[in-house]
Amino acid sequence: MRGLGLLDATTLIVGSVIGSGIFVAPSIMAGYVQSPPLLLGLWLIGGALTLFGALAYGELAAALPRAGGQYVFLGEAFGPLWGFLYGWTFLVAINTGFVAAVAVAFAKYLGVFLPGISEDAVLFALGRFRFTTAQAAGLVVIVAVTAINVRGLRAGAFVQNVFTIAKVSGVAALVILALASGKGSLGNLGPTGGPTLGPEGIKLGLFAAMAVAMSKALFAYDAWNSITFAAEEVKDPQKNLPRSLLLGTVGVTLVYCTAVAIYLYMVPITQMFAVKDNRIAAEAASRALGPAGVAFIAAAILISTFGCVNGLTLAGARVVYAMARDGLFFRSAAIVHPRFLTPARALLLHGVVAALLTLTGTYSDLITLSAFSSLLFNILTVVGLFVLRRHRPELHRPYRAWGYPVLPALYVVVAAFFLVFILIGDPRNSGLGLVLTAFGLPLYLYWSSRRDRPLR
Repeated sequence: MRGLGLLDATTLIVGSVIGSGIFVAPSIMAGYVQSPPLLLGLWLIGGALTLFGALAYGELAAALPRAGGQYVFLGEAFGPLWGFLYGWTFLVAINTGFVAAVAVAFAKYLGVFLPGISEDAVLFALGRFRFTTAQAAGLVVIVAVTAINVRGLRAGAFVQNVFTIAKVSGVAALVILALASGKGSLGNLGPTGGPTLGPEGIKLGLFAAMAVAMSKALFAYDAWNSITFAAEEVKDPQKNLPRSLLLGTVGVTLVYCTAVAIYLYMVPITQMFAVKDNRIAAEAASRALGPAGVAFIAAAILISTFGCVNGLTLAGARVVYAMARDGLFFRSAAIVHPRFLTPARALLLHGVVAALLTLTGTYSDLITLSAFSSLLFNILTVVGLFVLRRHRPELHRPYRAWGYPVLPALYVVVAAFFLVFILIGDPRNSGLGLVLTAFGLPLYLYWSSRRDRPLR
C-alpha cells in the first residue's frame, strides 16, 4: 500500500535523523577538538557527505523503488551476499543500535521531570549487570513505538509528522531565545588561540581525533536514507524518493549547523566538554533562560527522541521484511499482519533486538558502533552506483544523481578517510561492528540454502 506522500517521506527522514545526537554529540566532540571553526567544519562536512550520499541514493531509490533500501541496492550491485550482510548488520548493530542509543537519551532527559528515572537508580543487579530505571524507561519507549507501527502505516506516519514538526520548532525556539537573551558571545565562534585538540584528542593525534569526533556527528546525521527502506509504500516513488532525500538532508544540515553555532555562542568550547552528562543543549538553554530553559529543552528532547525512535522503527523493520521475503531470513518475518497490513513480525523482531542493545550498551559506545558500521555500508552503496551505471545501463533511471561522477566519488574518498581513522581511534567499538558483520557470513550460507522453502 502506497500511503506516504512527499511530506510524509520528508518528515520521516528529518524525524529519523534528528534524535538525540545534536543535543549531546557537540559536547562529546569538544573533548576531541577544541577549535570552534574545526568543530563547525566537521558538522558542515558531515552535512555535505550526507547530501552527496543522498544524491546518489536518490538515483538508486528511483530506479529500484522496493522495500529494503540499501539491502536491495547492494544486492543488485554486488550480489545477494552483500545485500544480506548489510541487512544483518543493520538488524544487529546499525538501526537497532541507533534506536537503543536514542531510547537511552530519552530516559536520561525524562529524569529532568521524574528524578527517579536515572542510570544510577538500580532496580536490580546480577553480577556486573545492572538494570536501572533509565533502562526500563528506554524499553517502554521501544515497546510503545513498536506497538504504534504494528497497528498501521498511517498511525506511524501521523506520529512522525507531528513529532518532526514539534522537534524542529523546539530547536528554532532555542535559537531565537538564545539570540534574544544577548548572553552569548560571537567571539566564541572564532579561533581560541589555544590547543586544537581536547583532552581526549591529544591521546589520539589530529586525524584520529577528528575522525572519532566526526563519528559522533555522523551518528547525528545518520538514518537520512530511512525512507528508502519503505520505498514500496511511497506514492509516486520515482519523483518523491529523490525529492524527499534532497529536502530532508538539506533541512537537517541547516538545523544542525545552526544549533551547533548557538551552542558555541552560549558556551565557550573550552567549557563544552565539561558540561554535565554532555547535555550541551540544556546548558545553552539554562544560560539563556535559567531553570525554565532546562525544562524547555528537556521537553523538546523528549519529543525529538520519541519521534526519532518512531521513524527508525517504521523504516528499519522494512529491511528485515525484505530479507525474509527474499528467503534470506526467517520466512515468518515476511508475513504481513492480516488486519493492519504491516510487517508485524519484522517490527517485533526489530524491537526485541533494540531492547537487548538498550540493556547492554552505553550511549557513547552505541553511537560509535552504529556510525562506523553504517558508514562502511554507505560507502559500498555509493560504489554500487558506479557498478550499476556500468553493468546495468538499461535500468530505467527517472532521476540521475547530480554531479555524477564527481560528487559520488568525493563522497567515497572523504568517507573512507574517516572510516579508517575511526577504526584507528576507537578500535574496540568499530572492530565490534566488523565482527558482527562477519557473523553474517555463515548465516547467509544457512538461509540461502533454504530459500525455496515456503512461508509458514
